[in-house]
Amino acid sequence: MTSIAQFGTVTAILLTLALHTAPLAAQTPAEGEPAPRIQAQHQGESGLPLPRFVSLRAPKVNLRTGPGVRYPIDWVYNRAGLPLEIIDEFETWRRVRDWEGSEGWVHQSMLSGARKVMIRDKQRLLRDEPDPAAAGVALLAPGVIANLDRCVDAWCRIEIQERSGWLRRIDVYGLYPQETVP
Repeated sequence: MTSIAQFGTVTAILLTLALHTAPLAAQTPAEGEPAPRIQAQHQGESGLPLPRFVSLRAPKVNLRTGPGVRYPIDWVYNRAGLPLEIIDEFETWRRVRDWEGSEGWVHQSMLSGARKVMIRDKQRLLRDEPDPAAAGVALLAPGVIANLDRCVDAWCRIEIQERSGWLRRIDVYGLYPQETVP
């Protein structure tokens, strides 16, 4: 992985807390696959819905095996803006899942509510209109992170550096299949 460096030996720790829940379906389907059903959202300790997408605030963030600094670091994310899904909360800690399905705990101060998306799988053509026949604006490489502006049906408007345009919803990681993004 280019944006994540493994910090050390993975240590298995079972949390037997009442807050421990099964992961929720949230992956955007690959091209041609049916959309998974998203389980109903519920409210976390923060009062915000779970699950939800956020992004990394800092360029270096530790992913821990449990909710606290006493737990070992499992991974180190080295990329500000990376979209992550919050799937659980415990006090000031957030259990997150990344685009590869890795899960762990991050302190809330390392997360931002700013909506970002990451280009999936292969190069994607950013278009000037939400239409597969529309003119191209830019060619985006896999792993590129962009600001999410809004989504209309199967298309989302994103902004990256000085450019903005439209991509199909299934071409990015960082939003749910039927999520409304005004």
